[in-house]
Amino acid sequence: MTDDAVPDRSDLRASDADRERVAEVLRDAVAEGRLDMAEFEERLEQTYAARTYRELAPITRDLPVPGAAAPPVVSLHKEPSRDGGWAGRIVGGEGSSTWAVAVMSGFQRKGRWTVPRRFTCVAFWGGGEIDLREADFSAGEVEINCFAVMGGVQITVPPGVEVVVRGIGVMGGFDQRESGVVGEPGAPRVVVTGFAFWGGVGVERKMTRAARRQEKLDRKAARRELHASFRDDVQEAHRRMLDGHKDLLRGHGLGLGPGERRGRREERRERRHEE
Repeated sequence: MTDDAVPDRSDLRASDADRERVAEVLRDAVAEGRLDMAEFEERLEQTYAARTYRELAPITRDLPVPGAAAPPVVSLHKEPSRDGGWAGRIVGGEGSSTWAVAVMSGFQRKGRWTVPRRFTCVAFWGGGEIDLREADFSAGEVEINCFAVMGGVQITVPPGVEVVVRGIGVMGGFDQRESGVVGEPGAPRVVVTGFAFWGGVGVERKMTRAARRQEKLDRKAARRELHASFRDDVQEAHRRMLDGHKDLLRGHGLGLGPGERRGRREERRERRHEE
């Protein structure tokens, strides 16, 4: 096989997750002062307009990866699929992102990322979104420390995760609805702490889109199976009713063929003659 037959991987189409990883690097860069707001907005627009890895790569070429000196490189290989168990999602390590800041702006941590043992975020006249539904965890218990000043932070956890809320609110508040719900065996524990002043920290429990889609398909399959079973039961009851009706007609000499009716008449005549 010649080299011309091998496709250039940089020409492969980028996914939404790829674009979001690049956007996260840009948000960290503007928070660290590496980019001003004009550069950030320009590069962010280029990120969401990019269609291939070739278009994404130059956007973060001059920016360091958090915790490393090398520039961020968008992965061209599909990550291995999960086995679905909690043990496979508690991976150890330091976490892929340890803090986030939103000053009159916003931040997001979502998709495939590793939650550190302690994650700190600040929202000042801005908002943040922390989505743990597809995340890995560096430990069995992680802490999310939120400071919301005239802003807000929304935390989304998957079903099965235990949540403990210990934040303090002054003219603001921390959502306590999910606190105290017993977690599944082996699931991580998420402790939400911090301070909210004229702001709020919300916590909600939601399934991923894929899980919701699968649940919907399962419900449809169950309804189809129920309808098929009901249809079979009705048909069986109707068949038994017809069989019973035929037996009743035969008992009265009805519903028989001409030969059977003649035979019944002859039997009755013989019985009357013998009597």
